[in-house]
Amino acid sequence: MSDDIEDVLTSVGPRLKALRLQRGRTLAELAEATGISISTLSRLESGQRRPNLELLLPLARSYAVPLDELVGAPATGDPRIHLRPINRHGQTIIPLSRGAGGMQAFKHLIAGGSVLLQPEPKVHEGYEWMYVLRGQLRVVLGERDFVLKQGEAAEFDTRTPHWFGRATFESVEFLTLFGPQGERMHVRAAPAK
Repeated sequence: MSDDIEDVLTSVGPRLKALRLQRGRTLAELAEATGISISTLSRLESGQRRPNLELLLPLARSYAVPLDELVGAPATGDPRIHLRPINRHGQTIIPLSRGAGGMQAFKHLIAGGSVLLQPEPKVHEGYEWMYVLRGQLRVVLGERDFVLKQGEAAEFDTRTPHWFGRATFESVEFLTLFGPQGERMHVRAAPAK
């Protein structure tokens, strides 16, 4: 086996432990989520057990990260991400992040048109942050109905009935960060002097 592969395999244990601690999970929680015993997980993290696909695939799925990121494999091939737009409810949604868990980022494009849609508020688990890049976005949030203009942002618990769409006949473009389990975006600012 080449030294590069041996180096990657040796680094998997500490990487798995760091990821588990970063996510605030216990070995017992991870064992329940993956079906891998606590002792096997512990031996993987300490380097006493050699990683294999049978163990790494459920871990990658549980952490919602690509397998190559989980093992720290060296970069290969084309580094570009090929985004696949989703067309839903009259808008184009472009996922900007990969994986099913944790905070997710999206770019939304609502094309201009001669008809303004009537709000149909929905609720679901999570927390959302949005920022308008271009145009005007009408937001209905519970009893509130307001317009976000270019450069404005809003955040809300998605268990509150909500809806958003064009505020004018012009197109609107905005970003959202969505935490499906209620994760919130943290803005870091310089300390006050």
